[in-house]
Amino acid sequence: MTARVGYRRIYENPTPGDGKRVLVDRLWPRGVSKEKADLDAWLRDVAPSADLRRWYHHDPQRYDEFRRRYFAELEDPGHQAALERLRDLVAGAKVTLLTATKDVDHSEAAALAQWLEGP
Repeated sequence: MTARVGYRRIYENPTPGDGKRVLVDRLWPRGVSKEKADLDAWLRDVAPSADLRRWYHHDPQRYDEFRRRYFAELEDPGHQAALERLRDLVAGAKVTLLTATKDVDHSEAAALAQWLEGP
């Protein structure tokens, strides 16, 4: 079975296998035009809080704790509308979550993909 939710860097060229392309960073990535991004949605409200991002600082040794804290943040009411939109996209098609983070395997996109796919 193929995963319905993937993730990758937004700086990589779009591919037909991406399905719906969703940016999940709070800030727009530097040097990427809206045309090149080829997005179906930009859901900045699913991104981790600024405090959590600063604490994590993309340190792979903190990734497990980052995921735990991020998943707890996703339960907050402020995330619910964006999460509902994301779930609707995932229900209808393959979705690729996009991030500007260099270490994509230790990013909020990777964590969110895991969260959406469930246990």
